[in-house]
Amino acid sequence: MSLSIVSNHRIFVKCKTPSSQGLLWVYCCLYCCYQMSSSSHHIRQTVEKARAAFKSGKTKDVLFRKRQLYSLERLLSENEKLICEGLEKDLRKSTSETTLCEIDVVRNEVRSILNGIDKWVKPQYIPKTIPSMLDTTYIHYEPFGVALILGAWNYPVQLSLSPLLGAIAAGCTAVIKPSELSPATSKVIMELLPQYLDSECYHVVEGGADVATELLSEKWDFIFYTGSTRVGKIVHQAAAKNLTPVVLELGGKSPCYVDDSCPDLEKTVQRIVWGKTLNAGQTCVAPDYILCSKAMQEKLLSIVPKVVKDFFGDDPSKSPDLVRIINDNHFNRLAKLLESTRGRVVFGGQYSKDNRYFSPTFVADVPRDDILMEDELFGPIMPIVAVTSLDDAISFVNEREKPLSLYVFTGKKSVGDRFKNETSSGSICVNDVILHIVVDGFPFGGVGNSGMGSYHGKHSFHAFSHAKSILVRDFNPIGEALAKNRFFPYTGTKMMIMQQLMKTRNTEAITSLIPPFLFFLAGVITTCVVTCLR
Repeated sequence: MSLSIVSNHRIFVKCKTPSSQGLLWVYCCLYCCYQMSSSSHHIRQTVEKARAAFKSGKTKDVLFRKRQLYSLERLLSENEKLICEGLEKDLRKSTSETTLCEIDVVRNEVRSILNGIDKWVKPQYIPKTIPSMLDTTYIHYEPFGVALILGAWNYPVQLSLSPLLGAIAAGCTAVIKPSELSPATSKVIMELLPQYLDSECYHVVEGGADVATELLSEKWDFIFYTGSTRVGKIVHQAAAKNLTPVVLELGGKSPCYVDDSCPDLEKTVQRIVWGKTLNAGQTCVAPDYILCSKAMQEKLLSIVPKVVKDFFGDDPSKSPDLVRIINDNHFNRLAKLLESTRGRVVFGGQYSKDNRYFSPTFVADVPRDDILMEDELFGPIMPIVAVTSLDDAISFVNEREKPLSLYVFTGKKSVGDRFKNETSSGSICVNDVILHIVVDGFPFGGVGNSGMGSYHGKHSFHAFSHAKSILVRDFNPIGEALAKNRFFPYTGTKMMIMQQLMKTRNTEAITSLIPPFLFFLAGVITTCVVTCLR
């Protein structure tokens, strides 16, 4: 009889006699319960440490936040090789793609936040109305508190650390759980983060779905999740139990409409193929499918072979730049989709389970109810659906869930305007793909099934902050003479005065016409009057 413990909650038992099986089963159950209890205890302790650190007030110091941001930038600069090795193991992602799409994206966002944080944390004074003319009115941004950040596997560095930047900038403490589907990169984050960031304020927890479930059972002040819509709904339900605010960065099928007026088809195909094959299509904002006329479909397909050859050579499987599918489950899912489609596979279609290679693949004449059009593909398969007109394309998009991004290739401004005004999506990019997510100053987020809330740069600071309205009054007799009409008992005269005082007016336009020195003079007169009355 022997007991072999492989990992938490997984035990293999070998028994020489049947009579020992019952006793061993009890031992196994007890051990599993112990492991689960130990995991729960560790998670609870971690949350308590993060909460104690937040209550200490250390993260409210802006200088502390800036030091943490500088440390995170240093983590990226000093460990590029280690990060690249982790992503090479998980996705066979090239050093170039890791540097551009993971390390540099986060590093640039650190710089953006450092450039703006001193301004963002200052009180935001708002225009005064007549009732508040003698008062101080402003918005103060305070951190929510302890944040849970659930990262994703497709960009495991960017999608774990970029939300963390917002938490740090806002003054939150945080617990980060990288995705277990990218274990090598998760391990790198687990090992590096405590070496560079304050270990009382920022914690990393590794594990699978069971750990995520345990984490979601805790009470948080804010939750940030990146991943699928299905799991996003579970996260939202868990957050709702404590009315915890959330940002959900999800996905969906991002359409790519190519209008007949498109002026440069070769550049169009280059941009679409790049967006579809970046990270092997495992990108939440990758163009999911193409909408175009039948004639445009044939024109695009005639250019695809040359573009793919220019990008990846005669045999894309040998290209160092083509990322692999993350695991066997996702690989099998893509293979089954390709086998089941009723469309015509006109380019690519090769794949190898041995190394999870999947070639760039274009499928023409895809029926609107085809299996390829049901869920987000998250792979290098590009279906082309024929539409009869611009109106038909817009209707097609509107009949489906709201996408995270929407792409339009056209030579007419009016076409882009119609998609902007007649469809709903997290974002729109005209005549290119994906690049909008790295524009400094843009919020990034979805709508409906593609997510809620947004982040990046200043928007990350706001996502992890509560905007607190603050009104400061004094006992100025002039202000009191007007405001005392609110006191009981009500009379017709009081009501008339209060209604006039409370009436919304364009005071900003009025005050802009008054020279600043008159405000100064009014202040001096008021001060003199108050002094005399005393």
